[in-house]
Amino acid sequence: MGQDVIAVFDIGKTNKKVLLFDRSLSLVFQDEQIFEEIRDDDGFACDDIEKIEKWMGDTIGGLSGRFNIKAVNFTTYGATLVYLDHNGKRLTPVYNYLKPMPEGVLDNFYEKYGGMEAFCRQTASPALGMLNSGLQVLWLKRKKPGVFSKVNAIVHLPQYMSYCFTGQITSEYTSIGCHTALWDFDHMKYHRWLSDEKIKLPEPESNSKVHDVQINGKTVGVGTGIHDSSASLVPYLKGTGDPFILMSTGTWCIIMNPFNYEPLTAEQLKRDTLCYMSVNQKQVKSSRLFMGHMHDVNVKRLAEHFGVDAGSYKKVKPNDALLPGLADAFNGERMFFSREIPEDYIDRSVDLGKFSSFDEAYHQLITDLVSLCMESLELVTAADDRTKSVFISGGFARNEIFVKLIASALPEKKVYTSEIDNATAMGTAITIWEAAFGEQVPALDLGLMEIIKH
Repeated sequence: MGQDVIAVFDIGKTNKKVLLFDRSLSLVFQDEQIFEEIRDDDGFACDDIEKIEKWMGDTIGGLSGRFNIKAVNFTTYGATLVYLDHNGKRLTPVYNYLKPMPEGVLDNFYEKYGGMEAFCRQTASPALGMLNSGLQVLWLKRKKPGVFSKVNAIVHLPQYMSYCFTGQITSEYTSIGCHTALWDFDHMKYHRWLSDEKIKLPEPESNSKVHDVQINGKTVGVGTGIHDSSASLVPYLKGTGDPFILMSTGTWCIIMNPFNYEPLTAEQLKRDTLCYMSVNQKQVKSSRLFMGHMHDVNVKRLAEHFGVDAGSYKKVKPNDALLPGLADAFNGERMFFSREIPEDYIDRSVDLGKFSSFDEAYHQLITDLVSLCMESLELVTAADDRTKSVFISGGFARNEIFVKLIASALPEKKVYTSEIDNATAMGTAITIWEAAFGEQVPALDLGLMEIIKH
């Protein structure tokens, strides 16, 4: 019969994965694929959805002979819609959210709803063009009316993955709440512009719901899917009792506060702050900083100046004598990015001749990145902040200088690094755990290590 497992398809922009978790939440199987992009009907790059569909079907068919698959769920990147016709067939390619929004589509749109600032605040969605997935529907309606006339249903990408197995047209809160310009956060329902445009979307259902389907003669519960950023929060929401802030680091530093229920302000929106929705249908205030990229391109400049290997920073240990005054950096008196962040993110205004060594310059760079990080964290911190902990996950959790400085900058909070593998896929499995196994989620090991303050 095989081992009881939940299968998760984790569909990223680059890597497409399938992961199997057993009853103890241990990862027992993983496979990863990369599919070459194709071109949509406008010649713009997009995912090859037909190949992904076939891979998912073939994969589940093959794995069901080796494992007892109790349930399947899906997590994908956001801001992506699929249009279905009256026969339930996909009408279009899966359009890439990086496509430019053509002129004319949004003419007078924001003005109908109180202006851009008011609309963006109400929908917790900075004006991001095609990255506001709801506005992609307007684009299709205005620019491809012949195609739009055939649309019978519209679903986000995680729900389309589920639909491929269940045939059920569904929606859920995390995909809708992800800077889509679809959700009215003031009234916690779809924004009225949809009814004004005669666009009907499915009513959202709980992420814990599954639909029973037959796969290779066995009944399997298939989840409705979940947006990847919201999925990555689930293990922390399940695994800790106290309010926290999650600092997910990598190319982007995404700072998420699931315990700040204050409405977004216009100033926060201008500074790239938005709201996701959690599986508990609560807003998650989130800010972002292109920190990993900023680190990499400036480290390359430092390495070239000092004649060292670009990977030398990995060997640099915290040196109190080299750490500049934190108070100065955190009061905005940075050396790197002291005025603004350049378009290419490389700060050539800093005279590297002021530094005696690569180590000294690197300490300054990290200090100034932490200063920017603190500004991002401040954007998601409530006036009556109840959070007691900050969890740092991802690549910078292994950067000793970074975590030490974060801990120093937050004397009133406990700061932890979190070494949890596949948090997004694990969160996706956890959302349907009880439906799959009929039992509580097992105790989670978040791999926490507290950073001792000096």
